[in-house]
Amino acid sequence: MKKADIGVALYLLAAVIFFIVPINSTLLDVMLALNISIALIVLFNTLFVREVLDMSFFPTLLLFTTIFRISLNVSSTRLILTTGSPGNVVETFGNFVGGGDMIVGAVVFVILIIIQFVVINKGSERVAEVSARFTLDAMPGKQMAIDADLNTGAITEAQARERRNKIQEEAGFFGSMDGATKYVKGDAAAGLIITFVNLIGGTVMGVMRGGLEFSEAIQRYGLLTMGDGLCSQIPSLLISLATGILVTKASKDADFSNILVSQLFGIPKVLYLVGTTLVFLGAVTPLNVVLFGALGIAFIVAGRMVDKSIGIESIEEEVSQAETEAEEIRKPENVVSLLQVDPIELEFGYGIIPLADVNQGGDLLDRVVMIRRQIALELGTVVPIIRLRDNIQLNPNQYIIKIKGIQVTEGEILFDHYMAMNPGYVEEEITGIPTFEPSFHLPAIWITESQRERAESLGYTVVDPPSIIATHLTEVIRLHIAELLTRQDVQNLVNNLKESNPVLVDELVPKLLGLGEIQKVLQNLLAEGISIRDLLTVFETLADHAQATRDTDVLTEYVRQSLKRAISNKYFPANETTSVITLDPKVEQEIMSSVKQTEQGAYLTLDPDKTKAIMGSVEEEVSKLENMGKSAIVITSPIVRMYFKKLTEEYFKDLIVVSYNEVESNVELQSVGMVTA
Repeated sequence: MKKADIGVALYLLAAVIFFIVPINSTLLDVMLALNISIALIVLFNTLFVREVLDMSFFPTLLLFTTIFRISLNVSSTRLILTTGSPGNVVETFGNFVGGGDMIVGAVVFVILIIIQFVVINKGSERVAEVSARFTLDAMPGKQMAIDADLNTGAITEAQARERRNKIQEEAGFFGSMDGATKYVKGDAAAGLIITFVNLIGGTVMGVMRGGLEFSEAIQRYGLLTMGDGLCSQIPSLLISLATGILVTKASKDADFSNILVSQLFGIPKVLYLVGTTLVFLGAVTPLNVVLFGALGIAFIVAGRMVDKSIGIESIEEEVSQAETEAEEIRKPENVVSLLQVDPIELEFGYGIIPLADVNQGGDLLDRVVMIRRQIALELGTVVPIIRLRDNIQLNPNQYIIKIKGIQVTEGEILFDHYMAMNPGYVEEEITGIPTFEPSFHLPAIWITESQRERAESLGYTVVDPPSIIATHLTEVIRLHIAELLTRQDVQNLVNNLKESNPVLVDELVPKLLGLGEIQKVLQNLLAEGISIRDLLTVFETLADHAQATRDTDVLTEYVRQSLKRAISNKYFPANETTSVITLDPKVEQEIMSSVKQTEQGAYLTLDPDKTKAIMGSVEEEVSKLENMGKSAIVITSPIVRMYFKKLTEEYFKDLIVVSYNEVESNVELQSVGMVTA
């Protein structure tokens, strides 16, 4: 055991023993002196501690000191009643502090009880209760602020985790303090009761067994009782005062003494007014002119010194600021910080700042948090931190979205307006400013707040500016999520899976596939909008087929077939026949015959004229489905799917290509066209 463990154990054990085993007056003197010392240590610790959480064990400490103090009270009571000699400390407190008079001692004792019980304990209890309630109520807001700072890049993941832990610790501390103040309150009440019991019991013992007169007995035992009460109540008062100081600290991280002194004596004109008032009272009234005059002059001189000190500090601050600025100018540019490229950036003009400013009621930061949650649930990958920045070089209502430092799209909104879009069946038109929805480039109209209700009643889809930006950002992330998946992200996914399936991960990585090869497979899936949330199935499939081939494109096809339930659920609604396009077997044969295998992978060597003919046929069939208001889905044989997707992805980015092996058996399909050459 550590020395500290032994010390705490002995401290508590002594408290328990003192309740049971009688101790002599010498040991009692030592323990009472130790009790007063501990109370002083606690008081000064709370006075000078910089942060309340630095004394997070204070509630437990209150319980320990309270039980130890009560055990000493019991021991001293036993000595008073049995021997009439409880030791030097108790007798000294009774004679010296009480002035050798029982009545004086009783008055001093009662005053201490009133100060502790009515003033300090009552106030500390109320402050602790309110602090606990406010701390718990403020937790959700603090958590949201941390998430917002994390999303804007103001803090790192580690700093966010540290702040969340601190919030939890504060809630636990103030909640414990709310209950711990009851110990101190109960201790004061118990001390008062024990004192009266001592007084009555001691007097009876002195008269009946000591042969003393009543007046002599009550004087002798009364002084000892008051001394005993003062010995316990003074340390108790110090602990109560420490409790009050700790729960009333306004700043959670500050030098208490410096701030207190600077707040009291930091304004020169206050000291001038106080000094002048004291001099006036000493000169005009019968008050002691020397005392009040000296104090008044002292305050005036102190005010002059503070005024001079403030002037010197302001000059030093200006000089220091000027030197810092000059040093920054002279210092070579730190280019290392410029090399960092953020994965995703949203830059906006100053007119959009209110949408991102929480203090102005903006909720764009909250929407960014929800985007990351939505993508994680939908695609099974973590979106990198999205940086939000204002850019004065943009138009006031303009915003741009960057991927890895390069602008990929932009948009423009009208603040205090709404975007109304016709879903296709609304015939009545509304007046407004024509525009295009930035995510899907659909025709839309900007309308005012007064037109919103009418537009919704007519059937228009009406969205506010934050929703427009959030939707646009979500679609851009979906489009580029594959390239945003880094090896480090894959490693994090592997680590998470390893916690529940260590055997599978150890078999696959790195024995069968390297991290980069797994990354490529996951990127292939994400590029076509296939969720990797079921990572267990993905890894099981890779482990099954990696021994036969390490071609990431082929492995991707195996994984897609294992995920056919998810793919069918995504593209083919239940209890509904889905219209699809098929491939002419001759086209499939021509595609397969043009595949060339190399060490770097397979590629197509299809004749350009043949490619043009196939693309023309695809365009014709896709147009048929789109005119019917349906998504274009092409069904191919498993061996052709990935090559046909590569062939068409440059021409038709949103074309869905699925193989027969990726469709559940209960799905009903209807071919409405065939791609020919």
